[in-house]
Order: sequence, then C-alpha cells, then structure tokens
Amino acid sequence: MSEQSTSSQAPDRTPRVVIVGAGIAGVQTAVALREQGWRGAITLLGDEPHQPYDRPPLSKAVLLGKADGSAFDVDFAALGIDLHLDRPVTALSPQARRVETADGPVPYDYAVLATGAAPVMLPGSEGLPGVHLLRTLDDAERLRPVLAAQHEIVVVGAGWIGAEFATAAREAGCAVTVVEAADRPLAGALPPEVAAHMAGWYADAGAELRTGARVASVAPGAVTLQDGTTLPADAVVVGIGARPATDWLAGSGVEVSPKDGSVLADGRLRTSVPDVYAVGDCASFPSARYGSRLLIHHWDNALQGPRTVAENIVRGGSEGLVYDPVPYFWSEQFGRFVQYAGHHVDADELVWRGDPTGAAWSVIWLREGRLVALLAVGRPRDLAQGRKLIERGIALDRERAANASVPLKSAAL
Repeated sequence: MSEQSTSSQAPDRTPRVVIVGAGIAGVQTAVALREQGWRGAITLLGDEPHQPYDRPPLSKAVLLGKADGSAFDVDFAALGIDLHLDRPVTALSPQARRVETADGPVPYDYAVLATGAAPVMLPGSEGLPGVHLLRTLDDAERLRPVLAAQHEIVVVGAGWIGAEFATAAREAGCAVTVVEAADRPLAGALPPEVAAHMAGWYADAGAELRTGARVASVAPGAVTLQDGTTLPADAVVVGIGARPATDWLAGSGVEVSPKDGSVLADGRLRTSVPDVYAVGDCASFPSARYGSRLLIHHWDNALQGPRTVAENIVRGGSEGLVYDPVPYFWSEQFGRFVQYAGHHVDADELVWRGDPTGAAWSVIWLREGRLVALLAVGRPRDLAQGRKLIERGIALDRERAANASVPLKSAAL
C-alpha cells in the first residue's frame, strides 16, 4: 500500500472531494465531511436517476407496497453537496486527478470510491422476461405488481436476500419455491449445525425449500433443475450474491483483489492511489481484531466506514483513524428478527444459548476463550451485550455463557 500524499491545490481554488456512488456509503461520507468541518466543495455522483435512497426497505415495505420509496432525509443543497444523478462513472485517472464520466471529467483533490456491489447474474438468465433481481429501487418497483398478483415464484438462492424476499412474497400470498445449490440455507454465512435449524422456517411460512438443487436452465414460465425437475414460475427472483462494482477501475492503478474484486483499502480506508479512499460494499480492509481482511456487504459497514473516511480527509496529512469495527448485520425473515455481530471462522468454538427449535435462541463463537461473534434469533439483549463484549475483547466463562438464563455480560471473566 503506497503512502498517501496530502492533496495539493492552487491557493485560489476550493479543494474538492468527489464521491463516486450515491448509496448509503457515498451519502454518509458527504454528510460526515460537513459534520467534521470540511469547508471545501463536495461532489456526489450517482448512477441512478432517483434521489439517493436506503436499500433495506426495498425487500420489505417498498416491495409490499407499504411505501413508495426510501429516499434519505438529506438536504443536499443546504449542505453544499453538489449532487449529480444519472451520471455513471467510466474511469478513474489518478495522474490527472479526475473521475471520468460520459458527461465529461470531474476533477478532484480527494476521491472516495463508494460504488457498492452489483448482483451476480444467474448464467443464461440475463435479459429473459420474468427474471428479476432485487438490488435497486427499479427492481423493487418491477417486482411489486408481481407480488400483488400473487404469482407463483421461484427464488434462486437461500441466502439473506432470498429469505427476505421469500418472506415478503409469502406475506403477499404468492406460492414460493426456493432453490439452493448448497445443502442448506445461508451456507456461505453459517455452519451446518446452525443453518439446519433455520431450514424449517421456510416450511413453517408455507414456502418450499429445495437444497442441493442446481439450476440447469431458465425459460419463460419455468425453471429446470439439473436433476430434470421442472418448476413452474410466473417469475424468477435471483439472489445468489453480489460482487464489488469495481470493473470501472481497470487501468487506474487502484489495487483490486483478484479473489473477490474488492478495492484493497488499508486500515485507514485509503487505496493504493494517493488521496483516493474506498468505503462500503466495494472495499475490503485489514482487521487487526480478526487477523484477516474483511469484505462486509452489510448496511452497518456502509454507515460506519464513511465517518473514518471523512475524518481522515479532514485531517489531511496528519495521522489518520484506523477502521476496525465489530461487523453487524440484521435480517427480518419468516417472522423472526435475526442479528449477527462479529466475525467467525470454522476453527472457532461454537456454543449454544437456548433451544434452537424454539422461538428465541443464540449462538456464540469463542476464540481462545474470547467472544468473537454472536448470532441472535429473537434475543436482542444477547446481541446488544455481546457486541460490547466483542468490542472490548472479553473472555467468557463457557458454562455461564451456555446458560441462556444468565445475561451474557454476566459470563464475562
């Protein structure tokens, strides 16, 4: 990672921060800059025509017609933020210090990359009628009449977004079949012994879950699996993951992970190019807390990271803040409120708190006795206490921690 230089500008020109991406990470960076005293110009470039909006309501209130949108309550003009909508970027030119767009270049003194992630398409399904993604406001608007008509829907992928969409579709009265290539839901996030207890939630909600089911082909009105089964589908919703939207950085000198496509930011969220930062779903960063590089595709990371970026830009050449949060995520699915904090790996010790066949239970992960992660289903107090214990690096008494009637904080050593 190269050393960052203090951005220089002519003495008669106002320094400018250009933020690429008008999702929550980009908007929060712009707002945080003003909150922390940045008096220079701020330009925010969004690739969608809509006013910047929050994404979590898309799979809930917006999808079900309970809300028309989820625009951020931010007065950009009052904050002196120059917002450009429907202006996708095409390239970054660090030597010229400018962001390239179809409408011409935008010069910067500091640039912030906040382009988020793009959904992974199901091979062979792109452009087919009746095949949907759920990532943008336009996606939700296209799906809303599908749910309202109570169609028969096949969901490809039993991850977080698949479960949330299936929940909304069942609430709307649709017939729902979820197909998952792995042997369990949430296979990329949770171990088999935990995910097994979540598989039954689908049937309880009246949705069919087919695991170990790979899609062979999609055609209008049907999804065919590799075992030859054909599933009728008035609509197909694909939720098989997302990848950092970083292809536009090719040739810029910004280091990108060959593994996951994320911008390789350092601990202060600086990229390999001077005076260029990266934040949110498009960026990974080294975590001293967990001893690994983290790529976090969750709302809380896009909310917290911008504060670090803004303060480091405002500080200029002085020593900056290090970003090393306790990751946090929540999901509402099948009448349950699921929360996760921290980061675990397979080698960490798993400890149950409560009966996983019941309505409320938790799982914690210990590493050398210290709490490093926690999954809470209907136990928000466990989550709140556990998050603080993880932040402080606290070791727990295993027996007390396994007793669901004992407050988690009381298990601290």
